[in-house]
Formats: sequence, C-alpha cells, structure tokens
Amino acid sequence: MPRSIMASDASGWYARLDHVCSDRSEQLSGWLDSWEEAVTHGTPIAATMPNHWPTLPAGLLSEPGAVVEHLLSRYEAVNDGRSPRGAYSTPSRLVQAVLTDELKGTRSKISKSPPATLSLAAMPPGFRAYAERLNETVRNDCVEIDDAAFEAGERTRSGIPLPFADPAVGGGVVPSQAIGIHVLRSEGFSPSDIRSDTLRLLHGMQMVDSSEIAVACTRKRLLLTLARVGLVDLVGEGDEARIGRSEAELILESCIRCADSLRGDWPWTEAPRLLVSRPPWLRIKDRFRGHPEGSELRKQLSGSLRGTTESDGSPRFAALRGNVNLYRLFLERSMKLVQEGGRIRMIVPDALLREKSSVALRKLMVESNQWVSSWSFPEPQRVFPGASQGILVIGLTIGGSTEMMTSFGPLEIHDLSTSTGLDSKTPFLEMERGPWSVWTDMTWAVPRMPRDNYTRNAVVRAIGELADQPRLGEEGNWLNPTDEPIRVRVGEIDQTNWSADISNWGPDTQGVPFIRGAHFCLEGSEVRINHPAYDTGIEEGSIERSQALWKGPIKPRGISRVACQAIVNARKERRLRWVVVAPNCVLGNSVNFLQLPNAVLDSLVVEHGSVDEGLLFVAAQLNSEALDLWSRAWAANNNVNNYELESLPLPPPSTEGALNYALRQ
Repeated sequence: MPRSIMASDASGWYARLDHVCSDRSEQLSGWLDSWEEAVTHGTPIAATMPNHWPTLPAGLLSEPGAVVEHLLSRYEAVNDGRSPRGAYSTPSRLVQAVLTDELKGTRSKISKSPPATLSLAAMPPGFRAYAERLNETVRNDCVEIDDAAFEAGERTRSGIPLPFADPAVGGGVVPSQAIGIHVLRSEGFSPSDIRSDTLRLLHGMQMVDSSEIAVACTRKRLLLTLARVGLVDLVGEGDEARIGRSEAELILESCIRCADSLRGDWPWTEAPRLLVSRPPWLRIKDRFRGHPEGSELRKQLSGSLRGTTESDGSPRFAALRGNVNLYRLFLERSMKLVQEGGRIRMIVPDALLREKSSVALRKLMVESNQWVSSWSFPEPQRVFPGASQGILVIGLTIGGSTEMMTSFGPLEIHDLSTSTGLDSKTPFLEMERGPWSVWTDMTWAVPRMPRDNYTRNAVVRAIGELADQPRLGEEGNWLNPTDEPIRVRVGEIDQTNWSADISNWGPDTQGVPFIRGAHFCLEGSEVRINHPAYDTGIEEGSIERSQALWKGPIKPRGISRVACQAIVNARKERRLRWVVVAPNCVLGNSVNFLQLPNAVLDSLVVEHGSVDEGLLFVAAQLNSEALDLWSRAWAANNNVNNYELESLPLPPPSTEGALNYALRQ
C-alpha cells in the first residue's frame, strides 16, 4: 500500500507542476538548478525549489535523478506528439540489480584482510555518507582486482569493464547507477586512487542519445551525482580526492554525445566491452502520433532506417520486419557495436521472447552470439510504474553461438536484489539448444512459465509431448488429410466500425445474435456460448445482453463453425476456449474461427454422423488441458492471434487422451 500511495503522490506532483510551469524544458532546468544548489550547500532539494512549484512528495526526495528521468520522458513524449500520461522513467533499482549481476564476476575473490590504516572516516564526506547509506549493496571487502585487465585499461580498479556504453542513454540512469556501484566498490582505496579510478571510468564511458536535451540532462546529472558523493568539486579546481568542476565538465562533454546511434556512425573508434541500456519502447507507427505532419515523418523515418547500410554496403538491420519497435533496432545495432567477447545487458519488453515479429532477432541472438540469460517479469508486476507490459532483461555475450540459455521467471519485484542481482531462490529454466530447437522449430521462442514447481513440470511435459506433433494449419494431420490447409479467420464484424449496427438484446428481442468474446463461458471443464438468444434465463443488465444483437447488412454464414475467443483476460482459468457457434449468428472481431476445407467437413460427417457432431468433437480436442498449457507457454501477449492458433500442435485423439491422463497424475 505505501508503494502505491507513493506512486500516486508522485504522479499528482508532476500534474500539479504542469499547472504552474507548463514549459517542460523550464521544468528540467529548474529541477537541475535546484539539485545543484542542494548539493552545493548540503540542503534538502525541497528547500531549493522555485517557490511557486508544488510541494515535493517524500517519495521524490531521495532520488533527484529519477525526477530528471521522468521529466525528460514527459518532455520527449509531448515533443513527439504523444501524451505525457504514458511517459515513465526507468526504475533505478532495476538498473542497479542488472549492473550488480553483470559486474559480480569482474573481481576474483580471495582471502584478504581489509587495510588496517584506512577506514571510511578517511574518505571524502559525501562518499562516506553514500557508502554508509547503501551498505547492503555490492561492496565486497575480501576481493582482489584483476590487475592484468586493469593495467591493460580494460576495466576500472573497481571492476567495471571499459569502454562502457549506452546507445540510448536518455536521462542517464545507467551511468549514474554505474557510478554508485563504482563508489561502493572503491571502499578501502586511498582518496587519490578513487579519484584516478573515477577519471578512468569517465574517460571510458561511451554514452549516446539523439536528443540534445537528454544529453545535456545526463551530463548535468552525472556531474551532480559525482559531486553528491564527494568526487567532484562544484565550486573549485579540485584536490587530491576530488575532480575540479571544469575538468569534469570537459570529460562529460566528451563521453556523453548527441548522435543517432541507429543511423549514424559510432562516435568512438574502440568498441565497447560492456553495453547496458533501456532503449525506447516505441513502434515506428506510434511515433509522431499527434504531430501535424506525423504520417510523413513516420514514412521518412522508416525509409531512412531501411536504407541505412554498413560500410560494406550491407543493410544494417536484418530484423527490420513487420510492425517495427525501436528497441529491436537498438538491440540489433548493439550486437554489431560491442566487440567480440563483450557483453550486452538490455531492458526490453518481454514480448521479444515469443512474438512472431522478433523471430529474426532471436535467431541473431542464438545463432551468431551467446544468449546467456533472460529475466522475465510478467505484466502484473508493473516493474515500471505506470507501464503495464511485461519486462525482460537479456544478457548476451557477443560472438559464437548459444548452447544453453538460462531463463529466469516469472519474476516478481521482490526477486530483485541490489547485492546479488537476483535472489538465489528465483525460478529458472535451462534452455538447451537441442530440445529448444525442437520445441520452437528453431524460432528460439522462450516459453512463459508458471512460478510453482508442479505447474512448471506440467508445462514442460506438455511441451515435450506436443512439440513434434503436426500443426493445426499443416496439411496431412489427422483432422485434415488434404493438401488444402485449415485457416484461422477473424470474425466478420469489426466492432468499432460497425458499432451503430450493434445493440443490446432485450427480453423479447428477435434477430441475429452477435457473438463476441464475452459470450464465451467456462462451466467446470466445459466451454459454451452464453448468449440470450440461446439462454433466455440470462438476467437483464448482464454483460451477455450488452452488444448482443446484430442489425447490419452482413448475413450469418448459415453453417456451424468452431470458434475461439481472440481477446482474453490474463487471469482467466483457461487461455483457449473453443466452442461450436450456431449457423444463425455473426461473429465479432474479438472471436476467431476455423475455416475448414469441404473435404474435412465431409469426413466429419462420415466419422460422427453430422457436421455439428463432428465439430463438437474437434472443439473437445482443441479444449484439451495440454493444448491450453501449450498456448499459455507460447503466448506473446493477451491476444490469441491467428498464427498462434494455426501453429497449435494437433496430436491424434488417442495420443492427446494419453497425455491428458499423464498430466493429471
């Protein structure tokens, strides 16, 4: 409860700020100026804010950098023609956990006594306070630095690989969290060593963003982050422990640059050893959504990206297919930027694991690189405040190929640890290349797994039994021995475009029943249509009577059909709900149905005595427990897509019955 209240208070503060200061660039500069004054004078930031700004909630006091991030995301959303209500910042705790996990192997542990002549009291005051406050994080007193890598300039004394990159740095959450970890790992070093190692880290950063205001905000944020922990002197030329402001600003100007990392050249000659990023999650078709010239701008962007080539003339993006989301392009670009053997950690939507449009990208990750790990947070976890979609953190080593990938999930927020990355008890599944290729026909999708062991085992058994079975849409399966495939179609009525011809069903209504997803009802293990045309006992005012009558010109098909709901609630007991719908109804576009060849209908009559009896038998097979487990495991989102249904395994009825029996044991 406190967390939700805090998020609500923070959201309200941004809305109130808009009322008193509508200029979003002024909001950013005002906040950064207040933060600098607070750091300079050692006062709370709430006391340095402009007088006409709203009172700052307690939840925003401790993380001024997160406020920068959120203000920037709102600025860029509006600048892009989108609503600021959908803007959100990257949680610093998630980034800190990712970096902690990535860096925990950068130093080799040995038995070593802590220095006797140096303590926290000898550190700069700001660093001492920071280290004491975050004492539970990644500090490790008994370690020895990889001296060879340090001497070669490949990492800092604190263990951060160099160059360290982010091709979409945004408000600077990744480098600021890296500085925090660097500071904590520097405990035990002399002030001069900490200073020199900090300079090494800054010189080794390669931070890029295409937004000039994002670059300016990140430079200022890192300057204040360093000053806050006593590593930069904001008002002087520095000393043995601190870097002077002018020197720090010159370095930050060099290591944080404004450039288009997707279409342009990388601004540095040395390739990164470590790249950590949360790139934009934005489909090209959603860019410039509210811009007066949005359509033309989207065409220009898409054409420019498709025409971008490498120095040898080859296309830069092999995964530029379908409804392109920018994060996929950043991931593919990053795989080419990072040097052989280097590492990528990227925060992206978890739809990447299963969506059809990401097949080409997953093939690059598996067949040309070592996809080491994935952290999957399902939608209800809301890791990003204000964002409902699932979150994925991928870990890649560049070059080679993948023999096994460890998939952690489903994860919950409390599984994140700022000291270890992930809690040691989090559930995981090891995806070995051989079985994995069979499970997915080498599309390298990753199944969505339940958290409890019993159901996980049931899902793994179902996948193993069904993976090599013929697909529903393939010719030659037991249902369809012809060479004409079974197709899945969407209901004939688009509920948005035909809304004027759809009305409620009254107690004495006569007409054409309109069937939509809400009419699919599960009673025990049976699925049926719950519609007032077929059940007069449905109460007045119920959702089943709402939008249940069709009055338009499109006529019913006149034959029974096997149908499945196309839009589902993630919390429902079953994902797939197959029914036989009557000949006298029309279907909305929230319903899919099977288009069966005539030869299949004829064979069902021969086998079962009538078309309807045969269709009821088919629906019963498709409603099997194993197929529902399969569907849940491979679902990319809440929508039941046509291609997903056409690719359902269709084992012979005897095999399916045996599998269901095994699952119940």
